[in-house]
Amino acid sequence: MACREIFLSLSGYNQVFLFMIKILQAWHFICRHKYLVTIAVFLLIIGVLDENNNLMKRYAHWREIRELKEEIEVYRRQYEKDSRLLKEITSNPEELEKVAREKYLMKKSNEDIYVFKEDLERNE
Repeated sequence: MACREIFLSLSGYNQVFLFMIKILQAWHFICRHKYLVTIAVFLLIIGVLDENNNLMKRYAHWREIRELKEEIEVYRRQYEKDSRLLKEITSNPEELEKVAREKYLMKKSNEDIYVFKEDLERNE
């Protein structure tokens, strides 16, 4: 029984000894590959752990900027189209009447207007 008790008491020391060996192996790996480990730690900090400037937030901001630029382009085209239409309306009374009839469904007092759903959907 005494041998078994001694073995059980030493088994705890064996586990500590094995743990120390693993720590020393890890330390030797770090010492041999210090530049690789430094770059990996840097990328981990910059890529994931940094709250204000991590890669996922950078991608989200980049995507949002791209969407906003597309929206700006759409509004710029709409502005140019409306500017041309305004210039035509102010210089030509026939064009003003055409826009009033087509877009705002205005009519003369002695006219009847029939509006189709397809025309309404097309004008919107």
